[in-house]
Amino acid sequence: MTLSSQVQDSLREAQGNLRNALSFAARTESAYTSKHIADMLSKIEAIIDTEHIITQIEENNDTPF
Repeated sequence: MTLSSQVQDSLREAQGNLRNALSFAARTESAYTSKHIADMLSKIEAIIDTEHIITQIEENNDTPF
């Protein structure tokens, strides 16, 4: 099952907000804060990518040989 467009859009919006926060954090906050914001960005991307891969695997498993 793929991510619904609403979920994917919300995740992409969250990424945009986190990128903005990371931009400000890189200038004013500690490296610790910037690192954890970057980790959140990476995790959101992993959710989107992994869901896509899982969907492809499921579709291939449904195909008879």
